[in-house]
Amino acid sequence: MNSQQAARTESAGGRPGLNLSYGYGTDRGLRRELNEDSFIASDPIFAVADGMGGHEAGEVASGMCVRALATLPQLATGERTATASVVQQYLAIADDSIRAATGSRAGTTLTGVVVVEQMGIPYWLVMNIGDSRTYRLSQGRLAQISVDHSEVQELVDTGEITAEEATVHPRRHVVTRALGTGDETEADYWLLPIEEGDRMMVCSDGLNGELTDDQMFDILNTVPDPQEAVDLLIQAALRSGGRDNVTVIVVDARNVLNEDGVSTTAPRTAAAAEDEDTLPRHAGNGETAHDGS
Repeated sequence: MNSQQAARTESAGGRPGLNLSYGYGTDRGLRRELNEDSFIASDPIFAVADGMGGHEAGEVASGMCVRALATLPQLATGERTATASVVQQYLAIADDSIRAATGSRAGTTLTGVVVVEQMGIPYWLVMNIGDSRTYRLSQGRLAQISVDHSEVQELVDTGEITAEEATVHPRRHVVTRALGTGDETEADYWLLPIEEGDRMMVCSDGLNGELTDDQMFDILNTVPDPQEAVDLLIQAALRSGGRDNVTVIVVDARNVLNEDGVSTTAPRTAAAAEDEDTLPRHAGNGETAHDGS
């Protein structure tokens, strides 16, 4: 899971309704000796883990996280029945395993989406812990769905620095929440109704640390094939310096049967995410949106 990989898959499970196509790839970058990113990309789970903690320890942490997610029963059956509470249980297992293996000296971020269905309606269940990111391209607008658990995000939230200043802040890589280390280990969750033509991008900070949101938007909005989009995003990050490991997953949704007019949701705990009442979440409140204008 830590070597360069790329594949294109269409997955509908032989059932009518939602069809997913996706691509994925990872690269250790131009300056790192090891690739400490790990990922999983198999319907219904698409997630990226970025390990941290020094030589090889980060690779151990991210790998253990992904392997824990790989034991979700929905991955074996292809069913879209997972819930935030179930996902959190498996993340707790990963947290315990990483601490036992590394003595709490290593950790990992995690972000991604699990495709779920409730009463026949498909949703993106977005999860995040740390500063890897999940974005959504929908109706021609790119929005960051996840909210970073980082020192600079806290400074942005309190108005002490701007989002632009955060991109060059000397402590921009310091995370405040991770699996395997620290006191806070629960992920945030969002439940978003899937809309026709949605494109989700999950990435480690080796991508968004090298490219602006506008640069990512240009590729995601103009390259229809998800695998080609992944390849071009990674190449662009390497051309921009490739200072970190970079991992990207792009997932496209087609043939969506959905209700109209349902908003995206605010970040919640696993328990709160089980409530079907959604709260609107607007750009400028942790979410950034780009439409190329």
